[in-house]
Amino acid sequence: MEAKGGPSIPIMLRAIAAAREDDISAVIECLHSLAEIIDELGVLLVRMYESCDPHVFYHRIRPYLAGSKNMKDAGLPDGVLYDEGNGLVSRRQYSGGSNAQSSLIQFLDVVLGVEHRPTGEKKVETSESETEPGIAPAPRHNFIQEMRKYMPGKHRRFLQVVESIANIREYVEANHANRTLVLAYDACLAMLKTLRDKHIQMVSRYIIVKSRERSVSRSRGRQMDSRSPEALRRPTNIASTKYRSDGKKNDEFGGGSKKQRGTGGTALIPFLKQARDETGEIAMDAWSRKYLNGGRMTEGDREIENENKIHGTLSRAGDLPPGEVVGLAGSWDMEDSGGGLCSF
Repeated sequence: MEAKGGPSIPIMLRAIAAAREDDISAVIECLHSLAEIIDELGVLLVRMYESCDPHVFYHRIRPYLAGSKNMKDAGLPDGVLYDEGNGLVSRRQYSGGSNAQSSLIQFLDVVLGVEHRPTGEKKVETSESETEPGIAPAPRHNFIQEMRKYMPGKHRRFLQVVESIANIREYVEANHANRTLVLAYDACLAMLKTLRDKHIQMVSRYIIVKSRERSVSRSRGRQMDSRSPEALRRPTNIASTKYRSDGKKNDEFGGGSKKQRGTGGTALIPFLKQARDETGEIAMDAWSRKYLNGGRMTEGDREIENENKIHGTLSRAGDLPPGEVVGLAGSWDMEDSGGGLCSF
């Protein structure tokens, strides 16, 4: 995807320069090209379905994407111990894989002026005096900056420079009477929002569905194992250990009235939905805003709703155990509040 989206970088740098020179035609041309590139990214993304089976991804690939940060409940309160081979050892904590570590995705947000908030935080209108003209607002939370630490240094510094010169959103606002310019800008937002919606569908099929299947299987297995003496002698699986509010362990077979949720996955879907919806919030044209933010159910929403209908009865009946907390690549819950990838 980076190779397909790479041409968007010189195109949008040219658009930024054209905006400075008040060359509306050049800006419009660049925005048209960007919208086409983002659309191609969406086409490329869904090709994952062709050769990557959800079962293989969830059980064989995804475990290697887990990080060592925020993994206290998995038995790694201080991260992973590294032996440096020279007699020195140190503990390190690293986040697991995240789409926010993509330099390309962050670049698209920066050049279009898309702002992201911590999960669950509502949009707050800011006055024009709070931001300088021609400069994109700084991120309002540290998640974006945190994920940049996992990028190559030159990529990280490049994004910082682009943030300091980004002016497309402000230029379109200043020339909102030019309908062609406004629609070209809104088309880019629409394509980017659609890309994020396709990502939500993929997360549902490759993570949410497989996680629930695994939970049902484990629940049935525990009911059978709990009847045998061997279950009582079985050692605790540290990756499945949870903690109660009183500080005592709550192992995979034990009781406990309350579980702690890790920050890696407790609000995955709300986080992704909010990031998607924030992309459409800044549409300039009134009709575009209504279309992008009018509460219309997207394909990603339908995917999640169907899964809730299929598994809702089991969940309400208490037959499904709580989602395991194992970091950024862990078993995700469908909670609508708290936690989230932005809550470090």
